[in-house]
Amino acid sequence: MSNAKHAAITGWGKCLPPAVLSNADLATFLDTSDEWILTRTGIRERRVSHVPVSELSYVASARALACAGLDGKQIELIVFGSTSYDDQVPNVASGIQRRIGAEGCAAMDVNTACTSFLYSLSTATAMIRTGVVNNALVIGAEVISPFMDWSDRNVSVLFGDGAAAVVLEATDREEGLLAERLGCYGDSREILRVHGMGAGYGHQDRVLGKTEWQFEGQEIFKKAVHGMSTACDEALKKIGKSANDVDLVIPHQANLRIIESVAKKAGVPMERVFTNVDRYGNMSAATVPVALCEALEAGRVKPGALLLMPSFGGGLTFTGHVVRWGERVTPLGKSDVELPPATQTALELVNKYRGIRSRKVTSAG
Repeated sequence: MSNAKHAAITGWGKCLPPAVLSNADLATFLDTSDEWILTRTGIRERRVSHVPVSELSYVASARALACAGLDGKQIELIVFGSTSYDDQVPNVASGIQRRIGAEGCAAMDVNTACTSFLYSLSTATAMIRTGVVNNALVIGAEVISPFMDWSDRNVSVLFGDGAAAVVLEATDREEGLLAERLGCYGDSREILRVHGMGAGYGHQDRVLGKTEWQFEGQEIFKKAVHGMSTACDEALKKIGKSANDVDLVIPHQANLRIIESVAKKAGVPMERVFTNVDRYGNMSAATVPVALCEALEAGRVKPGALLLMPSFGGGLTFTGHVVRWGERVTPLGKSDVELPPATQTALELVNKYRGIRSRKVTSAG
């Protein structure tokens, strides 16, 4: 197989849990308000999942496969990007493999926090270019709500749950990921850290799963803006392009202020930037693929468009990806796979995580 092959994005699908947690809901147990959150972050609401991350990912994957016109058994590689696994062992990708019927295909998880989807996109694209596989299913998904410190106003207002997936297929056309810059400010890794997740907390005098977030907002802001804008510039230069050539920026949706600062620094007007942070908050690894799906649904991605996808995450990882879209912007098919219905509101789900029993009164009999 030729090493010159590209990896076109031929399928896409998203899955958002139905339970919506508004800023007003957060104000019922935090010292905050809709105005306080909205003016600082641009976020109005976010989703809280009633199912594990693997379930959201399966539904998103089924939709992406139908969009591409492929059966699960045709997939040769699954790369699952996330930082919130159902289990550390076995990996989530193997569970997706079983659910979609991709028996025997390669399956791996990638964790670079919020950049996990784009690191996974690079991984799968490289394997297609080098002839290891002919196609791949790449997933960006997160269910952060069970790991959230809901008493910490600085972080609990920011994050939400969701999932999306794309299908990549080998092609000789110049499509898919054309250039990227992957990086990490490892010396600043302590400014975004979740205490309570990981083997270091096992068999200790601490409760595994009870988290405390180390989140130095101002420093994160500076590193995020610098890392993403620099990565975008370097990635575009690799293929002789500039910000003027970019049709649409689909950035990591962490905070509206960060998105606006990156766009300004990159020289792209906000009219050419897609945002949905107001409706979903920061879904970590899921933000970019969900935004891509919604940009396609909204008609913002035109055939042959040049897309710029910057992101940053814990570590502190950062990326800048340049993607050439193909000719097709509508799905070939539709999946009938759906989530099981949610029986609790988002606030009830969060209160469960906070250790508060629901006060809902049910009749006997």
